[in-house]
Amino acid sequence: MANTTPRKSNFNDFLPVMAEKLGGDGLIGELCKGFQLLMDKDKRVITFESLKKNSALLGLQDLSDDHLMSMLKEGDYDGDGALNQMEFCVLMFRLSPELMEQSQFLLEQALHQDFSL
Repeated sequence: MANTTPRKSNFNDFLPVMAEKLGGDGLIGELCKGFQLLMDKDKRVITFESLKKNSALLGLQDLSDDHLMSMLKEGDYDGDGALNQMEFCVLMFRLSPELMEQSQFLLEQALHQDFSL
């Protein structure tokens, strides 16, 4: 008997589709909007508290506190315990392997064209 349980999708599943439909500038614009939804409005960064409070807006309400904290730690390059906009965008790309593969391919293709001229 076939499994009829619906597959649970998450935000990251949609990044490659968004990139294809919106192009690079459009995707970055959407990521910035996501950052704005999740950030602490006073501190202008994503803190654990703001992520927990606002995560349902992006369909992440089922993530545990440990998972949310792990996401923050993974993306927190400067060690301040929060994500600035650049850290958030880099994290979203890193969490989407398919998008990273596409980006790597496009970069290699562009470099090859530049050196071939």
